[in-house]
Amino acid sequence: MSEAKDIPVPSTQAINNAVLAGSPLVNKFLIPSPIPHRRNRTYSASEAALAGPTKNGLVKSFCRQKGHGFITPLAANEGDQELFFHISDIDGEYVPKPGDHVSYKTCLIPPKKEKYQAVHVQITDLKKGVSHEKWDSPVSSPDK
Repeated sequence: MSEAKDIPVPSTQAINNAVLAGSPLVNKFLIPSPIPHRRNRTYSASEAALAGPTKNGLVKSFCRQKGHGFITPLAANEGDQELFFHISDIDGEYVPKPGDHVSYKTCLIPPKKEKYQAVHVQITDLKKGVSHEKWDSPVSSPDK
């Protein structure tokens, strides 16, 4: 019953992208990410984020291998809630490191739309004394 032609196999490029992104393969099907990012965010959500105010914060953590990180807002009225950000929402040539000052905009995370994520993230001030990599440099070691 289970012949090779009965099993749908994703393209080689899709498998390579999944391996690079760390996406688990189950029965040779790609598991979609539940977090919306620049490539799958709706046009209206992108426009709403662009129209919103620009905010400032500090990078708390960022993992290049996993493709996401968290920002601690600098404004006192935003509370201590950390904001998630995806690798596709980073604008600039340097990989964010903990302690970097960033500017960003926010948009709601579907489906409940109860929490916010940072989008259009730009590093405004690199942390002194930390070696910063450019995106085209090879991944050196796992970031925490």
